[in-house]
Amino acid sequence: MKNNYADMIKEISTKQLLFHLYFTQLILLTISLILGIILFDSLSEFLNLFQWNDYRIFLIGGVAGLAVVLLDLILMRILPASYYDDGGLNERIFRNRNIIHIAFIAAVVAFCEEVLFRGIIQTHVGLVFSSIIFAIVHYRYLFNWFLFVNIIVLSFFIGYLFLLTGNLWVTIFMHFIIDFLLGILIRNRNNKQEGMFNE
Repeated sequence: MKNNYADMIKEISTKQLLFHLYFTQLILLTISLILGIILFDSLSEFLNLFQWNDYRIFLIGGVAGLAVVLLDLILMRILPASYYDDGGLNERIFRNRNIIHIAFIAAVVAFCEEVLFRGIIQTHVGLVFSSIIFAIVHYRYLFNWFLFVNIIVLSFFIGYLFLLTGNLWVTIFMHFIIDFLLGILIRNRNNKQEGMFNE
């Protein structure tokens, strides 16, 4: 099944991949809107989850995001490459993007996913359920035990920070930092490999 998924990723054009990425985020945002209307008593109750004037956005969200990326970089050097094999999806999405586009993708994904999984689901049914759903939604990681464990641990960590701060901007910023820096890493690694082949 993992091979079928990897083959499917190879057959889809980059333009189609980006379309599916943005379309998936639009679906998550739509689900958030519908569930938000049903589950929250008022708009202000929901908006209270977003606190701009909070130093913890950078102190906790930023530091935690950097720590996760640093740990990932260390593990990438220690562990076999197969442990980080997601079927090539992240590679295809980020390898030829410019930095602004990588930042935009990271921002869209961070915002849409955190609003749904932390802001809506975790707020109403708890950390455990939201973390499991978050991991399952990242379907491609189900084929790789290490990535699946990784995404569950990460989801619990992000969820815990939301419990700690009660501020969605903290987890959105953390999520953004992780996706943005790993996207840059993939882009730079690809450019370096292409440079080696061109020499």
